[in-house]
Amino acid sequence: MNATRSPALLERRHSAGLMRPVVGVLVSAVLVTAVTGLIFALRPHVPVLALGILYLFAVIPVAVVWGLVYALLVSVASMLAFNFFFLPPVHSFTLEDSSNWLALAVFVVTSVVVSELAARSRRRANESALLAEIAASLLERGELTRDLDRIAAEAAGALQVERATIVVGDEQPAGEGERHPLMAGGRRVGTIILEGPSQGSAAARRRLLPALASLLGVAIDRERLAGEALEAETLRRSDAIKTAVLRAVSHDLRSPLMAILTSASALARTDLELDREDTRELVTTIRGEAERLDRVIANLLDLSRLEAGAAEPRPEVWPIDDLIGQALAQLTDDARIEVELPQEPPAVRVDAQQIERVLVNLLENALKYSPADEQVRVQILEAANRVLVRVIDHGPGIASEDREQIFEPFQRGTDDRRGAGLGLAIARGFAEANEARVWAESRPGQGATFVLALPRTEP
Repeated sequence: MNATRSPALLERRHSAGLMRPVVGVLVSAVLVTAVTGLIFALRPHVPVLALGILYLFAVIPVAVVWGLVYALLVSVASMLAFNFFFLPPVHSFTLEDSSNWLALAVFVVTSVVVSELAARSRRRANESALLAEIAASLLERGELTRDLDRIAAEAAGALQVERATIVVGDEQPAGEGERHPLMAGGRRVGTIILEGPSQGSAAARRRLLPALASLLGVAIDRERLAGEALEAETLRRSDAIKTAVLRAVSHDLRSPLMAILTSASALARTDLELDREDTRELVTTIRGEAERLDRVIANLLDLSRLEAGAAEPRPEVWPIDDLIGQALAQLTDDARIEVELPQEPPAVRVDAQQIERVLVNLLENALKYSPADEQVRVQILEAANRVLVRVIDHGPGIASEDREQIFEPFQRGTDDRRGAGLGLAIARGFAEANEARVWAESRPGQGATFVLALPRTEP
């Protein structure tokens, strides 16, 4: 991966570079003028020669912000202003007392030394800030790839070069410029290429580059390891899903297939005499198990559509009683279901086919876990902007730690040993696609209630 300064960043830096000299000159003039005015105010109370040191208050800020060159200009301007306004003969650049020349020379030397120290301190602060920023990014996020453009631009400024390029990889990149390897664990993980070094930048590179290269190397290698760990985790989850699918296929597909094959074989035998009742029972078994197979395959297809984001709903306005009636029509054991409808059933705006699948899966789940002599109740309640469909069974209930887990694909409650664990996952997936919600309410041993909250609308 190659990281250089982006065109927009280069343009901003170019504009800032054009404005910087103008601002530096204006600020320098203002500071020299302000200190000169202060000396005028203090002159009646303090010896003039002692007040010359005040010009350091103009030299130091300029040295810190704009560097040594501007600080030297301010030092010379301050010396000339002090000579012109305060040293006899005033309003001229000549000096009567030769000792004043020594005082001015000491002032200039002091200004140069202070400005150099301030400029050096500023450079060290910028370098430390850059290293601290990279270290913070490494510690907080552990990844730098998306920030390489910005880091390369900042590094170019700190290293005093025209351009810095960060290349990720263990190969030696082609091109011109100084190449410095980025190492981690004794192996090359990248390269930083420096082009167009400015005069006098060698010291900055010797000082900053080793620490910068070490930080970048560690960050890049850590991001690589994190990517490999994520890929390994993705493969592990994929293997877990494949294992769950194989288990579902081995049980939920093999069992009905065996029942169909056994019944079909009995019907096909010529040496076996079957009366009308036996034949009808075998045909019913074949039909029921084939429908069971069809539901398992439909669930697998629906799950794949939901996970691929291909289950785009087509919402329309439907009375809730129509949706429940169509769901009941798809069940073979609908006589065990008791529906409580309000006098005026509310309307909802949903994809009818998808919500029917949600209702069918919830009702089949309730029928599966309720005793054969118990009814499954369906209640319709109206909220402010929701219609609640409550499916209540009399089964063993659901432990609190399983109430969310049972909505995951191929996951079942601790008391569940039947089914592939797809029905509730598909129900939640289709519900959320229609801006609805599904959740479970239960206490172990007291049955379970599954609640479907649908968006209410005017009929």
